[in-house]
Amino acid sequence: MINKTPLSVHLATLLLLTGTHLAVSASQDWPANTDEIVFACRQEGHDGHWYANFGYYANDETRKAYGQQGRLVILNVRTGQTRLLLEDVQGTVRDPQVSYDGQTILFSYRPGGTDQFHLYEIMRDGTGMKQLTHGIYDDFEPTYLPDGGIAFVSSRGKRWVNCWLTQVAILYRCDRDGSNIQPLSCNGEQDNTPWPLPDGRLLYMRWEYVDRSQVDYHHLWTMNPDGTGQMVFYGNMSPGTLMIDAKPIPGTDEILSIFSPGHGAREHAGHVTLLTVKRGPNHESSAKRITQASHFRDPYPLSRNSFLVAAGPALLLMDRDGKTEQLYRLPEAWVKAGVTLHEPRPLRSRPRERLIPTRREDTQDTGRLILTNAYTGRHMEGVQPGDIKKLLVLEVLPMPIHYTGGMDPISYSGTFTLERVLGTVPVEADGSAYMELPALRSLFFVALDANDNSVKRMQSFLSVMPGETTSCVGCHEQRTYAVKNPNQPTPLALTRDPSRIAPIPGIPDVFDFPRDIQPILDRHCVPCHNTDRPDDQVILTGDRGPLFSHSYYTLTALQQISDGRDQAVSNRAPRSIGSASSPLMHKILTHHQDVNLSPNEIDRVRYWIESGAPYPGTYGALGSGMIGGYYENGQVGVDTDWPESKKAAQAIRRRCDGCHTGDRILPKTLSDERGVSFWRPDMGDPRLRLARHAVFNLTRPDKSLMLLAPLARDAGGYGLCQKTAANGDKTPLFPDTRDPDYQAILALCEAGQVCLDRIKRFDMPGFQPPRAYVREMKRYGILPKTVPQDQPLDSYALDREYWQSLWHQPEASSPQ
Repeated sequence: MINKTPLSVHLATLLLLTGTHLAVSASQDWPANTDEIVFACRQEGHDGHWYANFGYYANDETRKAYGQQGRLVILNVRTGQTRLLLEDVQGTVRDPQVSYDGQTILFSYRPGGTDQFHLYEIMRDGTGMKQLTHGIYDDFEPTYLPDGGIAFVSSRGKRWVNCWLTQVAILYRCDRDGSNIQPLSCNGEQDNTPWPLPDGRLLYMRWEYVDRSQVDYHHLWTMNPDGTGQMVFYGNMSPGTLMIDAKPIPGTDEILSIFSPGHGAREHAGHVTLLTVKRGPNHESSAKRITQASHFRDPYPLSRNSFLVAAGPALLLMDRDGKTEQLYRLPEAWVKAGVTLHEPRPLRSRPRERLIPTRREDTQDTGRLILTNAYTGRHMEGVQPGDIKKLLVLEVLPMPIHYTGGMDPISYSGTFTLERVLGTVPVEADGSAYMELPALRSLFFVALDANDNSVKRMQSFLSVMPGETTSCVGCHEQRTYAVKNPNQPTPLALTRDPSRIAPIPGIPDVFDFPRDIQPILDRHCVPCHNTDRPDDQVILTGDRGPLFSHSYYTLTALQQISDGRDQAVSNRAPRSIGSASSPLMHKILTHHQDVNLSPNEIDRVRYWIESGAPYPGTYGALGSGMIGGYYENGQVGVDTDWPESKKAAQAIRRRCDGCHTGDRILPKTLSDERGVSFWRPDMGDPRLRLARHAVFNLTRPDKSLMLLAPLARDAGGYGLCQKTAANGDKTPLFPDTRDPDYQAILALCEAGQVCLDRIKRFDMPGFQPPRAYVREMKRYGILPKTVPQDQPLDSYALDREYWQSLWHQPEASSPQ
């Protein structure tokens, strides 16, 4: 009998006779109490990224990341019969998990006609389906906890992927009935696939990129079920693999996981991998790939030698050597509709994991961290006892919206994320520190010397739960070693109360280059480094190019700032990243050209570098004020179809291409990258000196290097580009500004100026953040829903209100 609801959902004990079933082989190590398997079916997400399978896309709310054709199915592996528990051809079903007694199935479901995934339970006989969570955010990947609660990932964190145009989901927990929802994570990027370990900890995937590559660090971490004790489990020093869907193998100390190549594949597809962490979290030999192919998904260990695995429309049984046997294949009609099989789980009882008492106190707004010895760790060569005097505390700030795969305009191939300078805490003579930190915030440290120069930089983040006290041994220390300090059994920092973070006076907490750094350059650098000096190739004026100011682009392209540069490198050598290794800081401290900055100006430059050297100080700048790049809307210009672009391109080809070849090729339009990778350029590429960001001036078009270089000196140009007559005489390419090709290039720059005046950049009067930014601020409750789109808005103030809305508030710690 089929019960048809208004959502066209079928709840039934319906036999599916059209699927293909192969009986379990007697030779397989098949558990005696495992007769039934539950799995989900659905169309896969429309995006190639593993995480983009819920919600909508940034600039088009009607474009959804999820598929449809949702079903929840039970297969009897002995008889081959299947029961359809739930069918919703316009909805989506995912992530079934079985209760400890084997009678209830917890899953995530988006009913047809709705947009959000929420958590549901249903009895294994198809009765008693009930919704557990509600609201405007997505909840999925649930797992039962030994304390009776449920852990899951959710978009309730109100943040977007820093390098894509979909939303982020991070770890939460709730009670069994869906109440008392609490965040377990404050990650700015994805958490995925939580699963209890036998010792009671939660094993999950954490993606992050603090001053390092955005596509290489998504590895396995653990936390306690209350969010305390967050710690790397495996792989955080090994770039290039997504490690996900990890589960303990019964009766062993091994983990079964998917290792998806590179930045990960759609729906978590990858190599089935066995893993042990006996030798610590960083030994690559501890992971053994048992499949050559990388199309497998959702492994579940039935026993030491038998694993359930999904592959396309098929349910497979796999052994430790990677040999497979097909147990079931979806009906062909479903396969033709693009439906694939996901998340197989045995319907059987299982023991509860160890119960870990909570260390969280939600009445507090801080936690405490103990650092035993800052000098203990790997790659600390040349750091002597006494060198480190304090720790700079920075916060990775969540992003309320994002539109592209790039970091523009937050930086040019550097940081994707704004970082807040919270202040410093002292380090004792023995290298210890004891500090009080704001709870549920993503924090990282930079070790500073007596002159506030960076010694060692953390390229990951940590967080503390409310009321938690946790500790670390040292800087990037070996996790298999304990600190040894026989002469001082108690760290000096523990002989006093924890240090509160001391703000740094006179500097902003979130830097904005045009506001905070450009005035310093104007006072001390621009008198020499400007467009009126043809012998100087370093332009430090604040004039605007197509995406950045000339000064910001120049400092970046000429590698005057040492930061992570979006590279797959971790645990860098001491003093090799940050202000201490930045040529700009060296010039300042050695009084380059007798320039003397004030102490406050030095601090501003130093801490701007340490906070990632961003261009804007607001996320409202994203998707706006740019000509060219990834993103196109009403606040971003694309000049390739402008009449001025076509005429200028013809002029440049006609007058310049004869000499400017190879590495010296010139951009033909305001958005022409000339083959230089916009996402991750080689910072040693000589083409960067002649990039569109440098040669086109949209503040003073006639000061564009594209015009000054070929213009005669007596006409106000540099006279650098010359043509040779038949008799060998050389004359400027443009003898005066009346040359038609000069005028064509000038017209392009003037058109760019007009476009920029219309679309507005974040540092221009009248700037308005993009429509999607305003939409999300309304959804988060930061702006009233009645605010008209054209009402003047201060994105700097809105960002701060948004960030503060995410802070843990003890007085508001009641259940959501």
